[in-house]
Amino acid sequence: MATGCVIGESLRPGAVFEPPGLRIRRITRLDLSDTVGPHQPPLWTVVDFEVDDREADSVAEALASCLRAEGGWYADLRVGNERVIVFAGRVYRYARGETAVAAEARAYGRTVGVPEHQLDWQD
Repeated sequence: MATGCVIGESLRPGAVFEPPGLRIRRITRLDLSDTVGPHQPPLWTVVDFEVDDREADSVAEALASCLRAEGGWYADLRVGNERVIVFAGRVYRYARGETAVAAEARAYGRTVGVPEHQLDWQD
């Protein structure tokens, strides 16, 4: 079972994120006004989801096509021993301990405006 998270506010206006087999686990509304980046709103809607492992790639591609390119946004999934980090138009997938790809994903995140403290996903 793959599990993931996407911030509702990270989706482009007009984007539709509806990959097959997606199941919502929880939706949480948070006030993060003390920790947001300069182009991020203070209130976030966190959508935790799950999907069968075989659908993880299609979920990642759907997210890559739905995320805002501006504002420093990404989404992530855990698929077994792998981590999938998704930015607008870009997907990084790596096994736990594969530090070079994790570092590449974090470096890319910095270039698109993700605040440093938000690049804290656990491998």
